[in-house]
Amino acid sequence: MSTSIDPAATSLLRFATAGSVDDGKSTLVGRLLHDSKSVLADQLEAVERASLGRGQQAPDLALLTDGLRAEREQGITIDVAYRYFATPRRRFILADTPGHVQYTRNMVTGASTAELAVVLVDARNGVVEQTRRHAAVAALLRVPHVVLAVNKMDLVDYAEPVFADIAEEFTAYAASLGVPDVTAVPISALAGDNVVTPSAHMDWYGGPTVLEHLESVPVVADPTGDPARFPVQYVIRPQTPEHRDYRGYAGQLASGVLRVGEDVTVLPSGRRSTIAGIDALGSQVDVAWAPQSVTLRLADDLDVSRGDLLAPTTGVPALTRDVEATVCHVADRPLRVGDRVLLKHTTRTVKAIVKDIPSRLTLGDLSQHPAPGELAANDIGRVVLRTAEPLALDAYADSRRTGSFLLVDPADGTTLTAGMAGAAFAAKATDEAAPAVADDEGWDF
Repeated sequence: MSTSIDPAATSLLRFATAGSVDDGKSTLVGRLLHDSKSVLADQLEAVERASLGRGQQAPDLALLTDGLRAEREQGITIDVAYRYFATPRRRFILADTPGHVQYTRNMVTGASTAELAVVLVDARNGVVEQTRRHAAVAALLRVPHVVLAVNKMDLVDYAEPVFADIAEEFTAYAASLGVPDVTAVPISALAGDNVVTPSAHMDWYGGPTVLEHLESVPVVADPTGDPARFPVQYVIRPQTPEHRDYRGYAGQLASGVLRVGEDVTVLPSGRRSTIAGIDALGSQVDVAWAPQSVTLRLADDLDVSRGDLLAPTTGVPALTRDVEATVCHVADRPLRVGDRVLLKHTTRTVKAIVKDIPSRLTLGDLSQHPAPGELAANDIGRVVLRTAEPLALDAYADSRRTGSFLLVDPADGTTLTAGMAGAAFAAKATDEAAPAVADDEGWDF
């Protein structure tokens, strides 16, 4: 019997899953999709055939997400797998991220836009170093909600003290990282206990199932509380007989609210104007809020182009060419002091030089390795950058959208590093002046 979707259930939750190897993360995701009736019949049949071919009598639900051949052969998750599903109460975008240490960068990718992270723990092993690593990454990325799923409770006889000890240890560690909300749920992904339906084996647990929590966790924030930021993506000039004088600036409102009649400043030029009109989906509206995609029309003919940012004149972000940030290096080649890169922030791309790498973060115990000289793949550390042009960069703690950026290889366009501006829980960069970097190719800013 199919589950009907309520058209009124329009709220969307983006969440990521993480866990150590063999903690049962892919099985949890498969169970969540299967028991919520989000698996098509042909998908389930394919999983059943593959499971029988491997000598398994019951379908291996982990195969619903481990789609790569290498993943199926090794029984591990390598790449980030995105799944879309819905229940009568909410729509979901799920990012299933790998558990291996060498794929930390993949978790950063999957969790960067998540509003909730599900961290799995094997009840037999408890909180391990990789668990702390995943909690630290979630805190670093400012994920507001974390679910601790204590899995394989069937293998510890559904013992409440085992769950209580793990939940207490993890919650204390997450609190030390500044994670604002942790919910612990005892589950057995293989048997289906407390994933979608309540467990008959753990009557001592009175909290929600994983799905019940996902459906009810508050994720709708009031956009009026955030400063408005509108990165210009495209300038619209039809110059047709019907729209001869039309000049609009299209883009997605990154945060906040903008209204017709509001005074705005164009950055980095600093020129001011007033919003004369807002067009959305072919109609004129009086107000726009994040994350709507709209076209703004200004009262004055200003030189505004892709990469510029419009903000209310009463709340203009500061411009800077000196960027201090926490970064996760995602490329195979290392990032070194003196490297010339392109910095992509919202719709703006500028040249930059890596002036200093003050420290590298050890996520297991949050210790700092000072002056590492370089960041290798999956390393997280602090960097100091100097840009060729000013940027309207917010602190990541204030805005995940306008406080984040990418470093790109100018030679081939490869993404090198994902950055979060401002302070994290990594140590702040030293106040000493960064050493000058000799340059003769127009990159010395």
